[in-house]
Amino acid sequence: MPAYEGSCHCGAVQFRIAAEITDVYRCDCSLCRMKGALMTTVHEDAFTLLSGADSLSEYNWNTGIARHFFCSKCGIYPFHRKRAMPDHYGVNVHCLTGFDASALAVRQAEGRGMSVRAKAARDLWTGPREA
Repeated sequence: MPAYEGSCHCGAVQFRIAAEITDVYRCDCSLCRMKGALMTTVHEDAFTLLSGADSLSEYNWNTGIARHFFCSKCGIYPFHRKRAMPDHYGVNVHCLTGFDASALAVRQAEGRGMSVRAKAARDLWTGPREA
C-alpha cells in the first residue's frame, strides 16, 4: 500500500495517508468551490495526523456533521471529516508530497444539493455524480 505524507504550507500540520489514490474530485458546494481544493477520500484507518493538532482550526456549517480543518498559521485546508461518510477523510491532494494528480481524471462531485438546508433539500445524499 503506498503511503504519502502531507502538510499545510507552513508545515505546522503534518499528516500521512496509506492509500492507493485512484480517484480525485472537485466538489461543487459553495465551500469547496471557493477553496478550490482537489480531493481524494481515505478511510480514517488510513489517515494519521503526525503533528499540528494544536495548529488546526475547525470550520463547521449547515448540519455541522462535516468537520473542515485549516491551519491556523498559514490558512491552508489540508483535510476534512466527511459529512456523507463520517468515518472517512477528504484529503487535499495538493498538500501531499510527491503526488502528481495530473494523470488522473478529475471527477465532479455533487455537493451543491447538500450544501444548504432548504425546505426542498433532500434528506439523504445520493452520492457523487459520475463524470
